[in-house]
Amino acid sequence: QVPLVESGGGLVQAGGSLRLSCAASERIFSSYSMGWFRQAPGKEREFVAAIGWNGGNAYYADSVKGRSTITRDSAKNTVYLQMNSLKAEDTAVYYCAADRSTARARGVMPPEYWGQGIQVTVSS
Repeated sequence: QVPLVESGGGLVQAGGSLRLSCAASERIFSSYSMGWFRQAPGKEREFVAAIGWNGGNAYYADSVKGRSTITRDSAKNTVYLQMNSLKAEDTAVYYCAADRSTARARGVMPPEYWGQGIQVTVSS
């Protein structure tokens, strides 16, 4: 069973919005912090946003702060990344991640679980 499954990616025009979803197993979702990362062509994977296991704290990279919101729905075992005012530089493969440690979910160290990634393309 794949522990994390992303959905919601696609092609969007600059200035538009997109909501990414990451469905997790109940075992993971109930006690793991969740994060989003992205990797653009020719660049290293970078942290985007993270949320604590109980949804109490959210963290954002400066590049998306004010434009993105991470939330989690315990009834659906799903974490969301709402992205607004998208820019061409937001184009990347987006990965969901999970770890018991919020610090790891923020990329301080590699998280325990990764999703397979989903493409987001912003056309200018």
